Amino acid sequence: MHAARRRLALLKALSLAGVVFTVGVILLGAWTRLVDAGLGCPDWPGCYGALVVPDEGQALAHSPDSPLESAKAWMEMVHRYVASALGLLVIALVVLGWPLRRHADYPWRLSLGLLGLIMVQGAFGAFTVTLKLWPQVVTLHLLGGLGVMLVFLWLHLRLRRCASGNLTLGGVAPPPRRLTPLWGLAAVLLVIQLALGGWVSSNYAGIACQGFPTCNSQWWPALDWSEGFHLTQSVGPNYLHGQLHAEARSAIQVGHRLGALALGLAILGLWVGYRRERAMRGPLLALVLTYAVQFSLGVANVLLWLPLWLALLHTAGAVGLVVSLALAAWRWRSLEPSPHRSQPITQQKKEWVHV
Repeated sequence: MHAARRRLALLKALSLAGVVFTVGVILLGAWTRLVDAGLGCPDWPGCYGALVVPDEGQALAHSPDSPLESAKAWMEMVHRYVASALGLLVIALVVLGWPLRRHADYPWRLSLGLLGLIMVQGAFGAFTVTLKLWPQVVTLHLLGGLGVMLVFLWLHLRLRRCASGNLTLGGVAPPPRRLTPLWGLAAVLLVIQLALGGWVSSNYAGIACQGFPTCNSQWWPALDWSEGFHLTQSVGPNYLHGQLHAEARSAIQVGHRLGALALGLAILGLWVGYRRERAMRGPLLALVLTYAVQFSLGVANVLLWLPLWLALLHTAGAVGLVVSLALAAWRWRSLEPSPHRSQPITQQKKEWVHV
């Protein structure tokens, strides 16, 4: 039993390290994209056929149509090295968790799911290069990175619960409280908004609308929605700097703004609906404040013409939204309501106890 608990403690530490590590990989990937280094190496997994960035002569012999820019190539390769190390961390979690797989409440399936997700994410990383920054793949790659971080976080929370003094390895955890439809709506809108943000970035539509809240000095300018959200774009062109015309990019930017408004209303609904529960006030307040900061960063990016450091902070804000919503949802599921659970929320007791 003591050996199992020591192993659990190690797994808990590694899963938390995985959360932090994944955030670093996401931000490093965003930096790589923002400085146009996504195609710094024209091939994958090597760079001009080598595991390290070669000299100009080797690069020219390997890909004569893709001149070497050493700084961008190194940035792309560093991103790949770090992402590969993250994959090794996931494998370590699975291997170390193998002896505990039969214990009640140990998140073995979640660990396997994380392994599968990191493999898919690696494939999308390869497609990002080989398909020349095809917007669909770039967007899915961003969502995949956030998904890996979320699974790492959920795994860490499950391991904390499993290792807590309230639950023995041989015990059975009480069933969690179900999420209400409002939680589901907020989660769906967050995923949509993250996808819209990825679509803005991959189509280089970040400053397609000048000014805020108007777009190019108009409340509703000319927008080409069909072209802006045409998801069957042809594979083959180099999508560095984008291929869409101005009205299509403006439609993407306006869609992102509308998505931010819808997400904000859903988060406000969570605050209004559940702030009376004492244990939920902290997580919900953190969620509201994170959204406010992220919204402000988005506006600042438009008004200041997308400076590199501010665009990177906006990516960090997206990470913060995922984390804050996940932590709030975890707190909700971990609380057991009073015996008057069937009554409306305003009539229920405000005291909740941890399971």
